[in-house]
Formats: sequence, C-alpha cells, structure tokens
Amino acid sequence: MNDKELVAYAALDYIEDNSIIGLGTGSTANIFIKMLAGKISKESLNISVVASSVISQKKANDAGLKYISIDQVTSIDLYVDGADEITQNLEILKGRGFDLIREKLLAQMSKKFIVIGDNSKIVSKIGQNYFIPIEITPIAWKITKILIEKIAKKCIVRENMEKNAFAISSYGNFVLDCEFNYSELDTLAKEIANTPGVFEHGLFLNLASLAIVSNNGQIKKILK
Repeated sequence: MNDKELVAYAALDYIEDNSIIGLGTGSTANIFIKMLAGKISKESLNISVVASSVISQKKANDAGLKYISIDQVTSIDLYVDGADEITQNLEILKGRGFDLIREKLLAQMSKKFIVIGDNSKIVSKIGQNYFIPIEITPIAWKITKILIEKIAKKCIVRENMEKNAFAISSYGNFVLDCEFNYSELDTLAKEIANTPGVFEHGLFLNLASLAIVSNNGQIKKILK
C-alpha cells in the first residue's frame, strides 16, 4: 500500500455497525470511500453515509453505499476527511476545494472527526504551506475583502481553473486566500468569523479528535 492507502485503511478500524459515516473529499478520501464499501460488503454492515461534497456523493453512489442527504441528519457517528495542514495540537486547515460549509458542518456534528493524510500535511503552524481560505458572500465582497485586509498580511480572491473569473464555491460564494501574522489561532478564527460578509473559513479548531498520518509506510497517530 502507498501512504494514502495506509491511512485510509487504518481509519476503517473506527467503523462501527449501525452507524452514519461522513465522507470527506479529495484523493485520500476517495480511497477511504472505496475501502469503506469493501468493508461494508465483506462484513455485511449496516452503514449509511453523508457526503461533504457533490463529488464524494457521486463516489459514494458509484460504490453502492447507502447515501442520505445532509439535510436529513442531525448528527453523525464518524467523519473521515483529509486536510491541507495538520499541527501536533490537531489544528486543521482545510478549504483548497470549495465545500467549506459542508465540511465544517460534518466536522461539527460528528461524534468523532478523524483526519487522514501523509506526512507532508504536518506543519508547525497553520498557514505554513498554504493560504487560509475564507468563503465570502458576493454581496459587497469588496467591502468584506477590505475589512479582512485590515487583519491580513496578504489577501487575494481565488480565481477559477481557467484564470478568467473568480472561483465560485458550492454555495455561489467567492473565496479569499489570505496570509496572516498571528499569535493566537483561536483569536484569529474569531476575528475572521466576526467580519461582515464572511460565510465560513478553513480553520478547523477543536474539532478533530484524531489524525492518522503516514510516512514512508509507517503510521503515526496524533490524539486530542
């Protein structure tokens, strides 16, 4: 197995019968979805799944999983997803995709949130390798950007793949990719969230209970 397969396989140990599982989005999450389908079939488990994106919903349907819509659940037993950055304190950065709100909802409502990834995701400080994404409403977006720039070192509006327009999130919003100088991440998260026009941000704090990380064939677990 490669590193992504190793962490996806390790996450299967936390699957329990008669439960609802939240599915993440991305290459590692896709592997987990495929492995989960295999485990359910092999062990005849009663598992329902809810997806963090349209992409993972399609992956679930293609794998024959019992899918339920996010608006039909009030809690889930386990959410498994990848991350852009992970610290030793289980501070998580997500959002290079465009489904921040659904990912945050699943992380918030889950009884257990497990992050999976390879060693390249481990950082000493959030924002070390990637900008912090902030999803903002298009209404008066320039004002929101100006307000965020008061606390940010750098802030740009994310472009689409063709580089000819702004990227649009699943909920029709724009995404700011920002760099910050900060001392307290909790304080920064509150400042961002309290800015008018902000829909959601990519700081997942005090949500993950476990990170499963692989490095050259070795599994490492970071516990809350």
